[in-house]
Amino acid sequence: MTQRSSVLFKISWISLGIIGVAILVFGLITTVVPASSGPPYMRAIGMASIGMGLFGLLITTITYRRRERWAWFALWYYPLFWTAHLVGGLPPGKDHVHQIVFIVLSLLGLLLPVREFFPRREARGPTTS
Repeated sequence: MTQRSSVLFKISWISLGIIGVAILVFGLITTVVPASSGPPYMRAIGMASIGMGLFGLLITTITYRRRERWAWFALWYYPLFWTAHLVGGLPPGKDHVHQIVFIVLSLLGLLLPVREFFPRREARGPTTS
C-alpha cells in the first residue's frame, strides 16, 4: 500500500467516523435532554439515532478499517439516508447544511478508498483455475 492510499484511507474512515459520532451525540442529546415543547416521539428518535450512530461507528472503526467489503457496502446507508432526508425535507433541523455536509463526508469516505475494497485484477495476485 502506498503512502498516498494510506492517507486517503485514513481520511475516509475518519470522515465516516465523524458521521457516526455526530449521529450518536444527536441521539444522546435528544434522549437525555428532550425539548419540553417537542413531541414525545423525539425520545424514540433519539434512541434510534443512538443505535444508528453506534452501529455506524463500530462498523467504521472495526470492519471498514479491516477493509472488509461488506462494511463498505453497509456504509452506503449514510449517503442514502442523508440524501432522503435532504430531498424529503425531513428533520432534524430547519436548515439542511448538516445533511449536505454528511452527504459529502460519506461520499468522500466511500469513494476515496474504492481501490482498497476493489483492487484491480493484476493487483489481486494470481488466481488458480
